[in-house]
Amino acid sequence: MAFEMHPLPYAYDALEPFIDAQTVELHYSKHHATYLKNLNAALEKYPQFFDLKIEQILSDLNSIPEDIRMVVRNNGGGYYNHNIYWAVMGPKRGGEPTGRVAAAINSAFGGFANFKEQLEKAGMGRFGSGWAWLSLKPDGGLLIHSTPNQDTPLAEGLYPLLGVDVWEHAYYLKYQNRRADYLTNWWNLVNWEEVERRFAAR
Repeated sequence: MAFEMHPLPYAYDALEPFIDAQTVELHYSKHHATYLKNLNAALEKYPQFFDLKIEQILSDLNSIPEDIRMVVRNNGGGYYNHNIYWAVMGPKRGGEPTGRVAAAINSAFGGFANFKEQLEKAGMGRFGSGWAWLSLKPDGGLLIHSTPNQDTPLAEGLYPLLGVDVWEHAYYLKYQNRRADYLTNWWNLVNWEEVERRFAAR
């Protein structure tokens, strides 16, 4: 079966005032949906890949036929990355993590304030379009890093726990060129319960 859109877990205006309703609607129903459409169109030529999970495909891009590999990398990555992005945000969220994730962040980065600073630095340091991530390494350690375009941590052998989109389409209507303001306000939306769930699932 073809891959499908995950339902947005809240209304378009639910992330106000930090992300405006028009941006959420365009981002989800146009950008995200187009990645999915292009992914499915590419895989129709090799339908056996519909039997795999998107994580399996993106973790082993070399197994994808060369004639569609770049399309799958870009659009499959866009589909997968946005699934995470919407899930790790929510209305009336934010604050600091608790539980195992909090302990792991404190151990890896010397406290939540340092963690926030480093993740924002990763987002600001990404030239052009891309993502900033908190990912889990194979040895169980945490890593803050950035990927270009719609590349995923999966392709680097990492498992993403938290991702923030720093493509301009994620923030330009409200923040224009002020990526730093977007990143600062984004912390008010982080759904730490989802991050904890992803952490516990590994």
